[in-house]
Amino acid sequence: MSQKWRQWNKAATKLLWILVILGIVAALPVAYDRIRTEGTSKNVEMIFDYRDLVQVSAYQGNPQAWINEQLDVLQEAGIHTMAVYQTTLTELANARRITVYSEQDSARLTGKILTENENATYLLFTDADNQAQIEPIIRKAFASQDIAVEDWSLNGRSGLKIATPVQNAVLKTMDPDPVAMKMLEQKGFHLLPRLSNSAVYDQEALASLLDRFKSMGVDRILFDGEEVPGYAEEVDDRHLEDFAQLLNERGIGIAAIENLRGPQRGFDTLAKDTNFNVARLYSLSGRDSSLDPDVIADRFALAAKDRNIRMMFIHTAVQTNTVEGRITDTIENLVESLEGPKGAIQRIENYGFEMGPASSFDVAEMAGQNYFRWVAILGAVALIALLVSVFIPPLTLIAFVLGVIGTAGLYVLRPHLMEQALALLAGISAPTIAMVFAIRKVDRLYETGQSMKVGRRLTHGILLFLRTSAMSLMAVPFIVALLNHVTYQLVLDQFRGVSLLHLAPIALTAFYVLFYRKNSAFGSVGKILRMPVTIAMVLIVAVAGVAGLYYLSRTGNSGSVSSLEMTFRNLLETTVGVRPRTKEFLMGHPLFIVGVFVALKYRHAIYVLIIASIGQLSMVDTFAHIHTPIWISLLRDLIGIGFGIIVGLVFVLIWQIIERCWKKWSPLLARL
Repeated sequence: MSQKWRQWNKAATKLLWILVILGIVAALPVAYDRIRTEGTSKNVEMIFDYRDLVQVSAYQGNPQAWINEQLDVLQEAGIHTMAVYQTTLTELANARRITVYSEQDSARLTGKILTENENATYLLFTDADNQAQIEPIIRKAFASQDIAVEDWSLNGRSGLKIATPVQNAVLKTMDPDPVAMKMLEQKGFHLLPRLSNSAVYDQEALASLLDRFKSMGVDRILFDGEEVPGYAEEVDDRHLEDFAQLLNERGIGIAAIENLRGPQRGFDTLAKDTNFNVARLYSLSGRDSSLDPDVIADRFALAAKDRNIRMMFIHTAVQTNTVEGRITDTIENLVESLEGPKGAIQRIENYGFEMGPASSFDVAEMAGQNYFRWVAILGAVALIALLVSVFIPPLTLIAFVLGVIGTAGLYVLRPHLMEQALALLAGISAPTIAMVFAIRKVDRLYETGQSMKVGRRLTHGILLFLRTSAMSLMAVPFIVALLNHVTYQLVLDQFRGVSLLHLAPIALTAFYVLFYRKNSAFGSVGKILRMPVTIAMVLIVAVAGVAGLYYLSRTGNSGSVSSLEMTFRNLLETTVGVRPRTKEFLMGHPLFIVGVFVALKYRHAIYVLIIASIGQLSMVDTFAHIHTPIWISLLRDLIGIGFGIIVGLVFVLIWQIIERCWKKWSPLLARL
């Protein structure tokens, strides 16, 4: 019976490979749909923070003239959108629409005596036109929070008295400054309003505000703060669906800010309810606005090309120049980063984009895509079962059957988890299987490898590297097919298990090298367990642990890089066009080639392939960044393979020099 079971599992392995191939073929139409989707949003929008401009103007001798001058400069530089916020009394004062006084200020101005029973806020309008446009929004904002507002005047100037202390009054938000919006519209700027979540949701007021925005050509809004309008802690108090309806009726989309500390609460639900009318936004902070113009240009260009970002939000900052004894800003530096042949705008246009209001992706989906995905899902389960067959052959059939049952169950209960789990396990399986096959090939060639000439060993190393890379990339179609949803491209959802993907193939490759290269795997384990522990072993484990922690710190979106490496990356980007991953072409790929080259002559060099597996899993991980266009990921891997072969040849040359020097000098050293 056991013999027959082994035969069934052996035959099942061949069938599983057929399912894997069918799954890869079925995934290709799904990948094509994603490529079509990625090509539907080609406009890149440059946005400047108008609030920053108003704040900087407070340091100028003639604020309004300075603002007008800077608006012309920014428009000429290629910025055609201004972000406007729900205003506050402080911002209206900075814009010279009003003058704000506290109770103490009012007492000094009017000569009245302070009382214990009153602590109000007082304001005067700077002119009649400002009063006509600003007074209604002030009254509306404070009335919505049951704060009394009454007329007040001083020396013939009209104003208001607000029944709350100034410290509280300046925190209240109201509709965006209508004077500023009208002026910006007349200057030809497109507007991007920023809305925050108010304590009391007012559907009618929001509808009126959105109607005003729509009449001014607004087609997208950005949220300010940690919550979107309509969100509430209690589910019964939420109005996200109502707010989404207002947006949909007016054809207004929303913007998703990249790399926030935490997602804006309610954004995911709102994005879904607006049929994912979402564009991704990169924000350049005021602190970063003083960076070298080339660095800023790189950030904008790479955001558009590599991360599907279509909105560039630009802040400026006030700087104190102690040498010249004056207050400056970063606007001139920002303009330099945008203009010229090496500026951000020209580089973005060179990548095939156009400058203009950003649009959301138009999701492409051919007829029958779901059927293709199910074939790909079956192929992914087969690939995972093949990984099991590498280590425990008798469980091949059981692994596949249980995989099919588990996949069906998860699809019913938690389909999202099913897609994530299969994508992760397929991503682990392919590079691991590829490395195991490479190790087996090296072991088979070892006996004849000692008599091989250098050229033949090198040829084996390169060809085996190419074959292994092709096998590792088998995981890519499955990841693309399983995670083909616009939420991943918009980074509303992300591929989970990055750390496991970066560790599991290395660990499994090491496990195979240590325990599966002898006739008896248990004998090898026992031998290792009986080995005495030495200080050298402890040091090796410690070094490996530190190296592993550093390696993990470099993975994922939060991975850190040094300034030197960042400079090197930028050099690659500007010279090659698409930056390959350094862990591939400087470490994993060259070590694979030189490892095979040396292992064909010296058996123990096979351990180098454990480290070399980093290059294989990294190629798969490149495609796990769903927000990166497929063609960018493909080019990144192909360029990495090409560079890896070149660096691998250098590694082989270095090894040959070391080997020959050792043969020449080791007899002399032995006599000493």
